[in-house]
Amino acid sequence: MSIVDALRADQSRESFWCFRQYMDPKLKRSWWPREIANELQTFFEDYQAGLRPKLVIQAPPQHGKSTAVIDWLAWVAGKSPDTKIIYASFSDRLGVRANLRIRRIMASEKYKRVFGTRLGGQVTQDYFEYADKTGYFRNTTVRGSVTGESLDIGVIDDPIRGRSDANSETIRSSVWDWFTDDFSTRFADDGALLIILTRWHIDDPVGRLIELDPTVKVLRYPAIAEDDEAHRKADEPLFKEHKSLEFLKSMRARMLPSSWNSLYQQNPTLADGEVFKPDMMQLVDAIPSDCNRYVRAWDLAATSKGDWTVGIKMTRDKYRWYIVDVVRMRGAPHEVEAVILNTAKRDGATCKIRLPQDPGQAGKSQAARFVNMLAGFKAEALPVTGDKETRAGPFAAQVNIGNVSALRGAWIAALIDEMRAFPNGAHDDQVDACADAFNDLTPIGEIEFKAVGSRVINETEQRTHGSIDTIANTNNLKGW
Repeated sequence: MSIVDALRADQSRESFWCFRQYMDPKLKRSWWPREIANELQTFFEDYQAGLRPKLVIQAPPQHGKSTAVIDWLAWVAGKSPDTKIIYASFSDRLGVRANLRIRRIMASEKYKRVFGTRLGGQVTQDYFEYADKTGYFRNTTVRGSVTGESLDIGVIDDPIRGRSDANSETIRSSVWDWFTDDFSTRFADDGALLIILTRWHIDDPVGRLIELDPTVKVLRYPAIAEDDEAHRKADEPLFKEHKSLEFLKSMRARMLPSSWNSLYQQNPTLADGEVFKPDMMQLVDAIPSDCNRYVRAWDLAATSKGDWTVGIKMTRDKYRWYIVDVVRMRGAPHEVEAVILNTAKRDGATCKIRLPQDPGQAGKSQAARFVNMLAGFKAEALPVTGDKETRAGPFAAQVNIGNVSALRGAWIAALIDEMRAFPNGAHDDQVDACADAFNDLTPIGEIEFKAVGSRVINETEQRTHGSIDTIANTNNLKGW
């Protein structure tokens, strides 16, 4: 072995990025694979330090993320051969491919120059162990059996098979149940979780995990930069040496915007315009002085875990509606009561409070308890009737023609995401509360809807903006 080769082998033991380049001289080099290599090495070092890291890497398809992780697993086998690893993907074929690639790397002469780890006696297409060590690598499928195994590092590579599975709530929930009840229960006390994927749906397992666990580190890599970044400018591709901007634009041209945003931009939303077009809402810095009617509508969580309790404060002037404030929390019943009461005190006695009254005696009892608690305020509990889309329809119509504004606030992003996804998103509590507040402020029969082309306008909009030609120009409102 030459001096140069020995030096490169030494560097490869310490640096995963050097290891990848040493093992594969034809590896395409760019800032992105280098950054992924450095992030994976940091993840491994955090695991060794007992920090229990949880890392999610979101990247577009066919950009080399899976290959990078498989190479990293071979590097981990050399660095820490007592580590127990379980690798899961939606397809058995992908797991077998990972298994074979790691074994080929470990069998190479270059690998033997870097590490002393060797394969043990038991080697199959879904399992291998290391000679004279306690570690092993096992590959399985998402929703496959992992009982009887323990793991130090758990790797999930694309938990969702494709669009049809992503659109199935049954399958999404089944994958989530496997992750929480089967896979997660295999972890050692200081175990580490790594998930690499292309996002398919706002309510996929990673979407649920991120929402429930704020300690998860998320790295999101859009195929085309949306803003200037550290390593690229807006509208530049992620890995131009592998997928050119021209290729990405050709893919974007043949895809639905919602699919492009999910798969390539890692921003999973459902098709904008199914119910709401939130880009038509304007942000404002102040509420007009002639707004003198305020209502805070509450949507109460059915459980304290997963669901949200939301209170939307809204007002209006003669022709427009304004979202003033959003309170959004999870908690036990006594915590919910405290938040509602404290919010009422902050809003003041002039702000009406609207509460939902679920059907049945239990719903009536809960509503009566809240109204009694809010004695001294204008509180009212009203039955919830009709399906969610029907109740949200009048409010959505006004959003979609630019007649709804929102006061700037930290809560805007979550509200907009929920509007875009409604009615198929993970949550609809903010939309429900908005619809109730809007309906409370809007007398029945006030708005007479008329069709104009593919849009819906109303008499209020005609009085506000004048002719239909003028109305068409209101589409140029400042977006989000």
